[in-house]
Amino acid sequence: MHSPAILKRPDIDPSLTGISPSTIPAIDLSVSPAKRSKIWELNRTYHCPVIGLCLPTTDLERFAKRFQFKASIHNAHDLHVEAVCHATTRNSISETIHKYLDRLYENHIKQFDAAKTGNEVLALWEICFANGKVAGPLWAALTHKRSDSEVREQIHDKIHMHMHEAVAELSITQHRLSQTEQALKELAGQLEQIRKKHSQTELHLRQQLQQATAEIRQSQQSERECKILRQRLETLESGCAMLGMSQRLMQLTTENEQLQIKATQANDLKQSLKNACHTLTELYHECDTLRTERDTLENLLALNSGHTVTAEPANMITEAAISSYDSILCVGGRPALLPQYRALAGQLGLKLSHHDGGQEDALSRLPEMVYGATAVICPTDCVSHAAYYQIKRLCRLGQKPCLLFKGTGISSFAAALTKITSGQASINGLPVNTVETATD
Repeated sequence: MHSPAILKRPDIDPSLTGISPSTIPAIDLSVSPAKRSKIWELNRTYHCPVIGLCLPTTDLERFAKRFQFKASIHNAHDLHVEAVCHATTRNSISETIHKYLDRLYENHIKQFDAAKTGNEVLALWEICFANGKVAGPLWAALTHKRSDSEVREQIHDKIHMHMHEAVAELSITQHRLSQTEQALKELAGQLEQIRKKHSQTELHLRQQLQQATAEIRQSQQSERECKILRQRLETLESGCAMLGMSQRLMQLTTENEQLQIKATQANDLKQSLKNACHTLTELYHECDTLRTERDTLENLLALNSGHTVTAEPANMITEAAISSYDSILCVGGRPALLPQYRALAGQLGLKLSHHDGGQEDALSRLPEMVYGATAVICPTDCVSHAAYYQIKRLCRLGQKPCLLFKGTGISSFAAALTKITSGQASINGLPVNTVETATD
């Protein structure tokens, strides 16, 4: 309630009015800030255009499924009516719809916040409506904090009349569309007849054109052939053709001979390159072998001289290895180097027994000697085939470590001793540390 106007005038004494100041209730003159209206606070008249224009049909169907509307989801009118009924009061459905419309038309709400009076809201609404923007500006204008009943009524009247005009215009448009569709059908029938007639005429003309084109091509081809034949006839009659052919044949013969010579040279060079690559590979392999043997001899010399080796190599002989291979059988090798073999084995603390591989020693002694040794080594390039295969068979049966290597020199023998004592051999065809070794 508003306070009486007489109490608002400072020049009138309240005692003269007959009203005691103590009987006047205290009035809070502070003005609460205006707030945007909620959808359920609007007049029921505005709920229909808000639901119909501002809430998209797909969103209305989504809300109907969420809140289990009684209306059928396929009946748009019943869904609209039920949503309008829910919007008249504050409930979970109206609150959800209000929040959703605020989020959906957030930009329009911010745009209308610039309006400070109802007239400014109405003017901004008129501008948006003239530009074809209805849904967002309608929601922002109806719920604006400065919109009063008069402003809302004008907006509603505008929307109401616009809907009437839209329905009338839609009816006229549908009538025109029906007439246009009928005329279009008639024109389509006429066009189809013209198209068929045109297709027949076009087909007949294309056939004639193709026939004429074929005749022209045939005539042009015949003319070119006649011209070529005439030129060849003139050339043959003049004798220049035979002379040119003879010169060309001689030139081709010479070029063919030169190409054959170059092909032979290329094959020779290819074979030489292949041989050189093979030789180079063998040299690299031999170099690696010699480097390994050199390192082995250097390590043995270092051990015998008592010098300390700073970096222990992978094939350094340890006391544990020597103790596990105390008796070594060497099959094959050069008999002249046998004393050096024994001396080198003795320096390492190994007992060496020897079989020449069938040259003077009988092969029948091999089983006894193999079974009496803890490991067997054999230079494969200085032993008979029979001894070679018998050693492999006996070592496999007797579970003896066996090392097959190439080379009969002292360095090769030293490298073989180093490997066999470091465990690089095979037992029964299965590797101990490495696969059955063949040292080049």
